[in-house]
Amino acid sequence: MTEGDITQKGYEKKRAKLLAPYIPQTHGVDPALQKEPRNQTPAPAATSAPSSSKYHRARSGGARDERYRSDIHTEAVQAALAKHKEQKMALPMPTKRRSTFVQSPADACTPPDTSSASEDEGSLRRQAALSAALHQSLQNAESWINRSIQGSSTSSSASSTLSHGEGKGTSGTLADVFANTRIENFSVPPDVTATTSSSSSSARPATIDIPPSGIVKGTHKGSNRSSLMDTADGVPVSSRVSTKIQQLLNTLKRPKRPPLKEFFVDDFEEIVEVPQPDPNQPKPEGRQMTPVKGEPLGVVCNWPPALEAALQRWGTTQAKCPCLTALDVTGKPVYTLTYGKLWSRSLKLAYTLLNKLGTKNEPVLKPGDRVALVFPNNDPVMFMVAFYGCLLAEVIPVPIEVPLTRKDAGGQQIGFLLGSCGITLALTTEVCLKGLPKTQNGEIVQFKGWPRLKWVVTDSKYLSKSPKDWQPNISTAGTEPAYIEYKTSKEGSVMGVTVSRIAMLSHCQALSQACNYSEGETIVNVLDFKKDAGLWHGMLTNVMNKLHTLSVPYSVMKTCPLSWVQRVHTHKAKVALVKCRDLHWAMMAHRDQRDVSLSSLRMLIVTDGANPWSVSSCDAFLSLFQSHGLKPEAICPCATSPEAMTVAIRRPGVPGAPLPGRAILSMSGLSYGVIRVNTEDKNSALTVQDVGHVMPGGMMCIVKPDGSPQLCKTDEIGEICVSSRTGGMLYYGLTGVTKNTFEVIPVNLAGSPVGDVPFVRSGLLGFVGPGSLVFVVGKIDGLLTVSGRRHNADDIVATGLAVESIKTVYRGRIAVFSVSVFYDERIVVVAEQRPDASEEDSFQWMSRVLQAIDSIHQVGVYCLALVPANSLPKTPLGGIHISQTKQHFLEGSLHPCNILMCPHTCVTNLPKPRQKQPGVGPASVMVGNLVAGKRIAQAAGRDLGQIEDNDLVRKVNLYSQMLIFLTEVLQWRAQATPDHMLFLLLNAKGTPVCTATCLQLHKRAERIASVLYDKGHLNAGDNVALRSLLHSHGCLYAGCIPVTVRPPHAQNLTATLPTVRMIVDVSKAACILTTQTLMRLLKSREAAAAVDVKTWPTIIDTDDLPRKRLPQIYKPPTPEMLAYLDFSVSTTGMLTGVKMSHSAVNALCRAIKLQCELYSSRQIAICLDPYCGLGFTLWCLCSVYSGHQSILIPPMELESNLFLWLSTVSQYKIRDTFCSYSVMELCTKGLGNQVEARGTNLSCVRTCVVVAEERPRISLTHTTFGFPDSLKLWSEDHSLVLWRSSKILPGVKVIIVNPETKGPVGDSHLGEIWVNSPHTASGYYTIYDNESLQADHFNTRLSFGDAAQTLWARTGYLGFVRRTELTAASGDRHDALYVVGALDETLELRGLRYHPIDIETSVSRTHRSIAECAVFTWTNLLVVVVELCGCEQEALDLVPLVTNVVLEEHYLIVGVVVVVDPGVIPINSRGEKQRMHLRDSFLADQLDPIYVAYNM
Repeated sequence: MTEGDITQKGYEKKRAKLLAPYIPQTHGVDPALQKEPRNQTPAPAATSAPSSSKYHRARSGGARDERYRSDIHTEAVQAALAKHKEQKMALPMPTKRRSTFVQSPADACTPPDTSSASEDEGSLRRQAALSAALHQSLQNAESWINRSIQGSSTSSSASSTLSHGEGKGTSGTLADVFANTRIENFSVPPDVTATTSSSSSSARPATIDIPPSGIVKGTHKGSNRSSLMDTADGVPVSSRVSTKIQQLLNTLKRPKRPPLKEFFVDDFEEIVEVPQPDPNQPKPEGRQMTPVKGEPLGVVCNWPPALEAALQRWGTTQAKCPCLTALDVTGKPVYTLTYGKLWSRSLKLAYTLLNKLGTKNEPVLKPGDRVALVFPNNDPVMFMVAFYGCLLAEVIPVPIEVPLTRKDAGGQQIGFLLGSCGITLALTTEVCLKGLPKTQNGEIVQFKGWPRLKWVVTDSKYLSKSPKDWQPNISTAGTEPAYIEYKTSKEGSVMGVTVSRIAMLSHCQALSQACNYSEGETIVNVLDFKKDAGLWHGMLTNVMNKLHTLSVPYSVMKTCPLSWVQRVHTHKAKVALVKCRDLHWAMMAHRDQRDVSLSSLRMLIVTDGANPWSVSSCDAFLSLFQSHGLKPEAICPCATSPEAMTVAIRRPGVPGAPLPGRAILSMSGLSYGVIRVNTEDKNSALTVQDVGHVMPGGMMCIVKPDGSPQLCKTDEIGEICVSSRTGGMLYYGLTGVTKNTFEVIPVNLAGSPVGDVPFVRSGLLGFVGPGSLVFVVGKIDGLLTVSGRRHNADDIVATGLAVESIKTVYRGRIAVFSVSVFYDERIVVVAEQRPDASEEDSFQWMSRVLQAIDSIHQVGVYCLALVPANSLPKTPLGGIHISQTKQHFLEGSLHPCNILMCPHTCVTNLPKPRQKQPGVGPASVMVGNLVAGKRIAQAAGRDLGQIEDNDLVRKVNLYSQMLIFLTEVLQWRAQATPDHMLFLLLNAKGTPVCTATCLQLHKRAERIASVLYDKGHLNAGDNVALRSLLHSHGCLYAGCIPVTVRPPHAQNLTATLPTVRMIVDVSKAACILTTQTLMRLLKSREAAAAVDVKTWPTIIDTDDLPRKRLPQIYKPPTPEMLAYLDFSVSTTGMLTGVKMSHSAVNALCRAIKLQCELYSSRQIAICLDPYCGLGFTLWCLCSVYSGHQSILIPPMELESNLFLWLSTVSQYKIRDTFCSYSVMELCTKGLGNQVEARGTNLSCVRTCVVVAEERPRISLTHTTFGFPDSLKLWSEDHSLVLWRSSKILPGVKVIIVNPETKGPVGDSHLGEIWVNSPHTASGYYTIYDNESLQADHFNTRLSFGDAAQTLWARTGYLGFVRRTELTAASGDRHDALYVVGALDETLELRGLRYHPIDIETSVSRTHRSIAECAVFTWTNLLVVVVELCGCEQEALDLVPLVTNVVLEEHYLIVGVVVVVDPGVIPINSRGEKQRMHLRDSFLADQLDPIYVAYNM
């Protein structure tokens, strides 16, 4: 910042302070809301617009846009929105970081081309208008959006970027604002999913839960909690997040659609709720229509036998007559091509193409070959010469757009067209060739998807003059192809419509008759001359009738929008070819040129008259220019399509005759495909004008748009089909699609063909009205079929634009399309947002558009997205490329800056929520299984009594069996093998930093025990918190109970120290054993900020131990005495301490020894966290019991050396290694293919055991580094250790049980895994001894079917047992056990149980930028949190993708999508997600999300 600059925030503060005395405060409104919105982008400085024209600036600036004017429709939208004013419904506004999506000043100063229009999509043709009345009604303070909510959520959107301790003032203000907002029944969140079961999170076991913010024993850290309130779960929640979710729930509680029917059908309908047809829906009642004929095509004696013959005639006999005049950029005539010049230059080109491009024996082109015509839109003269040159040479021209970049929107599809037409040659001008993008070598770049082309310049100086004796072959027109016009389909594919020579000639004849052209007339053409009506009238029919065409290019219209009106005035033109956008531009610029006269016009052909919204443009233009001589009967709308060419055109009327009537149709009726005059609700009416009569010589019928081409009834909307000699004949090279479009034989109600004349589908939807007038109500390409009802994309655009949008979006830049999600079409609206639009304005506009569309069309919008200015893909003439926009949306590359999804409103075909059936008792289930021949799902490991045969091992084993306690085993090993190495601890470089032989370990244990007696004054049975793991044997020697605690992280004390404190307090530890460094850390000033450091129990430094002999080693009186306490944080974020007895420790070590075949000469590598569970057992206890050597690799060291684990395994030739998923993930993501390059050899590995407390991650474990196929998975719980998902540890019995009835289930059925084993923990260690909970978890019985009354321990895991074809050690078939996931983590939604990992797997693969994902529920809303590893502009792309995939794959509607930075989702030491911590952080507003989307 330069000196003296002031930030936006600072400016607002200063301004508010200065103005405070003068602004009267509104009663009851928070002063914060009276300020301007904080994140409103300052208006850009007034700089010159990109165009020098004042018209362009006026248009961009948002003057009243007459082009969309439809007062009736605007009033309808206004009335519809007024209905919602009384509701005062508060929608939760998305939360967004201020840093995200700030548009650069450059963008802000260059508004996109609002005047642009697509030749196909017609983005600027919809005639919906904004009006001052609507504007005022929407600005009403009592609008349907509750302003207080909205103001607070946006003006405080910056607060989410504050660190957790800084937002005190903001949170307070927010709390005040939300306190004034009525939120009913907050304590009991409503169940919006209509399931009978409550949220799974509320049924947590009563174990100790750690608050993420470090609140210990009910005290908090002194952080400001004025803005927090408790939710139903007792979680401290920030007012902002919880209130927004509450608003969302209140919104969702209101029924928007009829309730779902109790209805199921087989197959896919088994999944989907099939909407029942409305019994009151209108049905067609008329008789079946009969095809309508046009007047006969008159025979005129001097019509030529072919179009080329007409050119030859005029070129030789009327050489001086003007044929085509081109304009320069200012709109002034720059060159006139005469018929003589056209003939001579076309002849030269034809001769050159056939004779001069190759050799005489091997010509490059021969008659019938296809050639691309690449000419810019401002050079009609060169195009006309090239087109007729091709016709004379009998090669087939394929006009395409000039490619601007290698990756033009739709460019690849154009390449497909060129390839399918076999095009190798492209004609262009010298100027155009120079402008094409080049490589560094100066060659034209290879455009994406294009075949290799040879470029030929058609400028006269490069052409060879034909010899006098050479004449082109001009035969009578036949069915051979004349030219190919490209057409883009709804899906974006480009097809070539082939037009025969006879069709081209017949079409010119029909147009000549319908328009009553006469020789020498002047016509003004404002259309694209390369295709459609611009080509047919301005290039072909004009030559047939010796007309003079003035071509007004698109670039001229942008700078001088009145130019076409001036040309009509100057040249006394009889006919003008325009689109609605040209009428609009002329009206905008009219006040600058008052002395023009349009009295010469006998026909103003409106070529997009087929758009139902064209009527308002025509009316507005007539009302303005009637005073300039424009005759009402001169306005002639017409309907065209690439396949059927001109479908219908209104003939020029007789002066004074009454004008044709209008049809005022019910939009509701149209959506059911029937014609009903609108009577009930004037809000949803569509006024359409006719497009005249069928073309001369043609015949028209209306058929059903889907299914067989059945003729419609007279009051039914269908697709217009035309039969005549004037239409296209096929899609080049696509025979299948051709048959369905160009060879349609209509059938009657019985399915019998009506006649044998083939019809061509026009792609237009409409009907034939009274007097055989044709009415068009939409296009097949713009048809959106939602829940069986048909809606027109143009109608939806018109409704959207009737909502006051001038401050929010660019009016000409709106795309509407549908995407298929969950067995139905869903409507998506995308618009370009103005750079200066504030968050509030945008959100308000979006919300109103949703409501307007819902009211007018009775259809929900699935997604409404606003993108930055100029970012939507464009068609060559500047309109929106709809299919490319849709592609970007589905790929997640649209980069919206605002998005609103409404899946709850739109998705009405979800299956019914599952109801719990009245319970079938466990006895019935068991009997049912037995009757069906199914075995009960149980399995068992080997018998623990089996002993190895090896003599040496037998001696040791017999001895260690007698030694029930580990302390005795260690003493025996210290005497028998004093120098045998038990432990080897490595550092990050792979160097051993600490070793321990049997004797060293024994001596150290003795010294620790004596210190505990002396300094700690401890007695047997006291608990001791440990920081160094090998101290555990010292505690056992002293008779104390070790409690292992993970040391706090020095860089993150505030987050990690409270957990340490919690464990120390909960375990009632009498002292802490730790190192000197950690001792200083526990008492440091930083630690004091997190916990009360004065109340630590005695802390003993173990770095400097006295060499004092222990008088005697403690021996517990019974093996059932407590050996150690195992505290761990589960994946659901709960801290649980379990008690392990000496006998359980002995049995566990013995089971692992037998399973892994461990003995003294074995080495194993362990890369696990050693503080709890199996990690602690393997690090500290197993080596002492079995005598093998453990190489210990702390997982923390992998952060500085990713190769550590794998290189150790390779270097020591380890056969068995233990790791966790987080270790595997670090290696797979960090190393990739570098392992082999480092010379790491892992062929020695026999088993790699993954220890986890979650479902096996198959995708991760399959990314092995040259391991043999021997990956084994251990899942762990305090009461269960599984070998793989198939091989169970010795001594363990497993049964699968229904967790609700506690009865056994059958083979392959899902249930809770229960175990019975000698090494199960003996119970929870809690402050309040809850015996019932303990009995339920550790000592429970089956409710039925177990005569032995076995005591089982519940694991809390869901899984199943399945008998395999393999043979077990006992000789029986092997029973495999599969773990599905933890019961605690399951989400119960819509009466079904979901595992988070399944939803997360689906979400993670939707977009390359999703690094990690976690899901949880809050008040029965599904919340999805995704970590974004790309740029922040991609954040909003993820919202629709996440919503789509969860809906498609899991039949669930996502309630909230939260996009956060990488690393925000908390992961525990085992690499498992802590979803409950994440949930608590989200509700406490501590995530600092990039974006939070609340799906409606």
